[in-house]
Amino acid sequence: MNVQGTVHKYGDHVDTDVIIPARYLNTPDHKELAAHCMEDIDKDFIHKVKPGDIMAAGVNFGCGSSREHAPIAIKASGVSCVIAATFARIFYRNAINIGLAILECPAASAGISDGDQVSVDFDTGLITNETKHETYQAEPFPPFIKDMIEKGGLMASLKAGKADV
Repeated sequence: MNVQGTVHKYGDHVDTDVIIPARYLNTPDHKELAAHCMEDIDKDFIHKVKPGDIMAAGVNFGCGSSREHAPIAIKASGVSCVIAATFARIFYRNAINIGLAILECPAASAGISDGDQVSVDFDTGLITNETKHETYQAEPFPPFIKDMIEKGGLMASLKAGKADV
């Protein structure tokens, strides 16, 4: 599994209220959530993001409340992967549950800039910054998590008969 896209870069401690403001949590519509993704920190994000793009951030990405709406909004906006120095634990698990690929890699977080072209090989954990000609090594997912993400999340994986997750 590989992805490649343009990076949308954010700083440290991006909380779930910034990812998807609470005023939009009354909708179950993923496209509606995506339409408001990051709007309180980057009003142009939803107009700039293209399918397959990558989000990068600093430490403690996804801190705050435990809402699944945050990774859903990111995934529904077209982002294929989030790379951060660290993730808030509940965001990390929610992202995997809904099938959003995420990688912790402090070196990539520090080296990647907004607008860089980046590719990710999930089999090896290799992150390549095509713009700067740099590589960073993240820990690859174990096969069962990679399988869950490829199938679209925990529930989709269970429906597909992968009961050992």
